[in-house]
Amino acid sequence: MATINKFEELEVWKLARVICQKVFGYINKDGFYKDFSLKDQILRSSGSIMDNISEGFERGSRKEFIHYLSISKASSGECRSQLYRAIDREYITNEEFEELHNMLILESQKLSSFMKYLNKSDYKGTKYKY
Repeated sequence: MATINKFEELEVWKLARVICQKVFGYINKDGFYKDFSLKDQILRSSGSIMDNISEGFERGSRKEFIHYLSISKASSGECRSQLYRAIDREYITNEEFEELHNMLILESQKLSSFMKYLNKSDYKGTKYKY
């Protein structure tokens, strides 16, 4: 496996960024845009997915990274739940819901697999090299 030197190289972070971009595109619709509470919550949870991946990576510890990946996975679930409220309030189409829902499921699966991989790894992190 290739060495990852920065979080921007991680597939889970790249997918989280696309998810965040999709959410931002959806919240700019008329009805959605006026629902300030839901708009803020779904924007924050989608951003939290990518932010926690990057923060965990930068901590330099395998255990801390896994912890932050777990938070990121939880944010993915939170975003998925908020997506249901968006479809129930008819802010997004069924196609938009399905596309983003599938991306969020995939992100959760990828995060789970990555955490399992890291849990089996002997690598402790860059924090322990100094």
